[in-house]
Amino acid sequence: MTAHITPLPAETVSPGAARKTVLEVENLSLAFRNADGLLPIVTDVSFAIAEGEAVALVGESGCGKSITASAIMGIAPDNAEIAGNITLNGTVISALPPKDRRRLCGRHMGFIFQEPMTALHPTLSIGRQMTDTLRHNLGLSHKDATDRAAELLDRVGIPRARDILRGYVHELSGGMRQRVMIALAISCGPSLIIADEPTTALDVTIQAQVLDLLEDMRRELNLAMLFITHDLEVVGDFCEKAVVMYAGDVVERGFSADIVRSPAHPYARGLIDAVPAHDDGRTRLTPILGTVPPVGQWPEGCRFAPRCGRADAQCRTRPSLERHGVTDARCWHPLEDRP
Repeated sequence: MTAHITPLPAETVSPGAARKTVLEVENLSLAFRNADGLLPIVTDVSFAIAEGEAVALVGESGCGKSITASAIMGIAPDNAEIAGNITLNGTVISALPPKDRRRLCGRHMGFIFQEPMTALHPTLSIGRQMTDTLRHNLGLSHKDATDRAAELLDRVGIPRARDILRGYVHELSGGMRQRVMIALAISCGPSLIIADEPTTALDVTIQAQVLDLLEDMRRELNLAMLFITHDLEVVGDFCEKAVVMYAGDVVERGFSADIVRSPAHPYARGLIDAVPAHDDGRTRLTPILGTVPPVGQWPEGCRFAPRCGRADAQCRTRPSLERHGVTDARCWHPLEDRP
């Protein structure tokens, strides 16, 4: 008999009641130890994800999205110093010893990497990698693990599942590799899935298929999902809430539909304007001038000020405070103040 894929036990929620919080990140800060001391990477990041909910971490490369996810999973580099609380299903996991944190990976938290070609082992068969995971986390026999692995591959839309189990990662297309990664991520019934830009290396058609698959899995298994991306257009279609990061800091958060429709922070507006238009008549992209400042070279005031057309002397000298409105934006001059 094979094991069923189910999330961790959850409280029964009556219709209309608030959903159970699966992940809560409170004031998470991360710095790397080096010869000169501590180098801040991420500062004061907070958000929560309920069961069945998708929350996006959005921003350009170098904004701190992936290292935030690594801190949550407990796979940050050894020289990382982490402060703040990370709570999973009511347990503060950030206080656990590394050995106990590792036990959470797979069984309680699943991770979908950006590039499965490097995340999957090149010399082990797909079946070996999947059955080892199932046997280690669920205690299945070899036969039950093999049956379950084939069922998982079939569930994520991979044909000839038994043949694929005997194959290797280099024999699969990009879309097929990512489906294998999704099957691995959900295989042991986690309550939280972290997807780190899972469609970046795929063409547009395959991207849509993978996003549809992730959406189906999230709803079917009632998963909490942290979705990391730079594309706010995808966020508006796929995620209920969004957390926009810039240079290691959260600059705006709220319901994704509100941020996409009417962002308050100039950086969020810039991300939207940089997406190719489909129906608003624009013929040219509007890029965000400049680049994300390197770690250790953040400006004294608002970190986005050097690239912002609305910045003034106050922005350049004083870190901005969070303003509460339809969304929460960390900005001295949010766009809603525009005359």
